[in-house]
Parts: sequence; structure tokens; C-alpha cells
Amino acid sequence: MAHHGHSEACCTIPPVVAKGYQTKGKYIEIDGMKTYQTGPSSATSAILVIYDIFGFCDQTLQGADILAHSDQEHQYQVFVPDFFFGKPADHSWYPPDTKEKGEKLGEFFKGPAAPPKTVEKIPKVVKEIEQKTGANISSWGALGYCWGGKIVSLTSQSGTPFKAVAAAHPAMVDPNDAKGITVPICMLPSKDEDAKAVEAFKSELKVEHHIETFPDQVHGWMAARGNLEDPRVREEYERGYKTLLHFFHQHL
Repeated sequence: MAHHGHSEACCTIPPVVAKGYQTKGKYIEIDGMKTYQTGPSSATSAILVIYDIFGFCDQTLQGADILAHSDQEHQYQVFVPDFFFGKPADHSWYPPDTKEKGEKLGEFFKGPAAPPKTVEKIPKVVKEIEQKTGANISSWGALGYCWGGKIVSLTSQSGTPFKAVAAAHPAMVDPNDAKGITVPICMLPSKDEDAKAVEAFKSELKVEHHIETFPDQVHGWMAARGNLEDPRVREEYERGYKTLLHFFHQHL
């Protein structure tokens, strides 16, 4: 049931902006959270983006705009809620190569980023987006980066509101999560993910899946840690989003 590679992308990605990206969307409030909204209001498919621990950042919001507008045949409304209420992790804590950094990161994962806290919000967030925007959304997808990838795995089990899900450079990859996933999944690990855990996760999936490692990219290259001034990172950032667009085009 694996789906290999992607054919010619259905879309043209606009030139990626390395620095000082100007967003195309606007901010609304959903479930008390500032939420970035982008994409045409007439689109009937939507993607909920669950960011990484660094919160709103240019690379992630540019990614949301790319997903929303690049596929002319299949545009999306894309929503990015601020699950950390304006207090994301500090970039200086990563990588956690000192005791102090490790402790700060650990506290963050136990507190604001404790997965059950966010997982229980997801169904309400999806419903409230539909009610508040009056959007005629007939199918939902989800994309999680790093920490968000874990949330996506946990919210794509039985009873999920999502029709297809994706995770870029996912954190806390657990084969036990894979067993219960009930919808198609696309996973794009970096060189920094545990390859054995990714392989074990893949072997437990019972749904259609596309798992493709980007072997020379760091954890976070499609989101907050992507140095888009580096031509190779920019190229793989683009390829990552094309892969996601192709996947969602097929499944939403």
C-alpha cells in the first residue's frame, strides 16, 4: 500500500523567499488562540498545520502559503493555531547540548508542549474553524512539523477528523502510534531522525503511506530551522512542499 515517489508536481511553487517573507494571509482567533489563516475562502479542502516548538516563524508561514496557493487545480484553506499562546520554545535551547538547555527543553515538553494538552484541543479547533469562518470545508488534512508530527500521529487514530495527514521531520517517532493510524500518511524525515524508529513506524502502518527521508537535511528544515539562504536547503524545502502538495492532491 506504499506509494512511491511523486509524479510531476501538480503545482508551481512560487520562488521561495530566503529572508523577510511577507505573509499572504491574516490572523483570526480560534479557541482563544491567535490563528494564521491563508488560502482562498472558496476552497473546500483545508489543512490544519501544527507547528514546531518554535511557534510562528517565517519558514512555517511561508510553507502554509505555499500549500494554500500553489496547486491551481486544488487550493486549500490553511490554518495555523498558536498552541503556545505567544510563548514558544527559545531557539537557543536547541540543540540541547548543555545540561541547562536540556532542562529548559525538557520542562517545555512537560508543560506547554505536553502532547495530550494539544491532542484534546484538535476536534474543537476543527469545528470552531468551520463555524467561525462559515467555510464550506468538506475534507480536512493535517500537517505537523517536529513536535507537531507527534500530535498528527496521535490525532489520526480512529475517529479522526482528518482524511489524510503528513509529518515533516517528526519528533518522538513511535511505532505504537503507527498501528492505530487510520488515514493515509506522508512522512518526510530528515537525517537527524532515528532511521530505525522510522523504519519500525513504517512497518506498523496499515494505511497508504509515502515515507521519504531527506538524507542531507537537518531536523526542522521545512520549518523553523530551515536556513533558506542556503541554496541546497532551499531546494529541498521546495521539494518537500511539492511532495506534500502531491500527497494532499491525491488524498483530499
